Amino acid sequence: MKPIKVVLNPYAGRWKAKAHINILKETLTRLNIPFDLTVTERVGHGIEVARAAIESGFETVVSAGGDSTINEVVNGLAQAARVGDGDGVAGTFGIIPLGTANDLAFTLGIPLDLTAACERLARARTRNIDICRVNERFFANNSAIGMEPSVTLEAEKIQLIKGPVRYLVAAMRAIAKGPAWYARIEWDDGSFEGSISLVSVGNGARTGGFYMTPHASVDDGTLDFVFAPAMNRLALIQLLPQTYSGKHIYDPNVTYEQTSRLRIEIDETPLHTDGEIIHRRVKSLIYDIFPKKLRVIV
Repeated sequence: MKPIKVVLNPYAGRWKAKAHINILKETLTRLNIPFDLTVTERVGHGIEVARAAIESGFETVVSAGGDSTINEVVNGLAQAARVGDGDGVAGTFGIIPLGTANDLAFTLGIPLDLTAACERLARARTRNIDICRVNERFFANNSAIGMEPSVTLEAEKIQLIKGPVRYLVAAMRAIAKGPAWYARIEWDDGSFEGSISLVSVGNGARTGGFYMTPHASVDDGTLDFVFAPAMNRLALIQLLPQTYSGKHIYDPNVTYEQTSRLRIEIDETPLHTDGEIIHRRVKSLIYDIFPKKLRVIV
């Protein structure tokens, strides 16, 4: 087996990943998986490390952390393969889930147990999935504007609560502020213009434990997206529990569509990709998708 590059974000899971560094090294060694490990030091460092790893000859790069760590590694891989500029396929990409939500790992059936996840790396079976992009940023699972990244910003402020409950508390705080944005949305088969509360774009079905785009499939070549017009606080609170099962898409106020490309012009809004805030104020967005351009170990 050729050496793999492991990119570990020590902050993932509220420093859970840092506590697992030695265990991870011991497990990979015991499974006879040769590796080189880099612990990231700052936001964006994972992108640099992953791109440099491919350019220096590594064939497999593994993300050890949460969904935001995955996002950085995927962007480094996509940049190295020039996805969007040619026929390149990004990867081979592995996941050791050490984050809070671990949405992409869940979708791909990758076990949360560290040893079991490392055993998947040793087995090295792969699957090609779609990779998505908003403006110049790639993502593997989900991206959103409006309410969803506002929840992420609220979650960053919560220190004493861990796990999925933190996102629920953050959602209640975001709803309490009654956010709304004016937007124009255009997709393959339609358009909308007016005030909205949220737009969520999914390659996978689940984000932060919420099934925002429940019919999304990571290898069907389409972007699933959902949006809702501006709602009052009570309506949003009533809608929130339904997002745990995906039943919110049957609410008459909610629009659910699939498309190959999505264009949005909006008042200033935060933007996240795979749970990582990449802009706090963005006005113009173009989403597109590159079918089966990410090779991932499952």
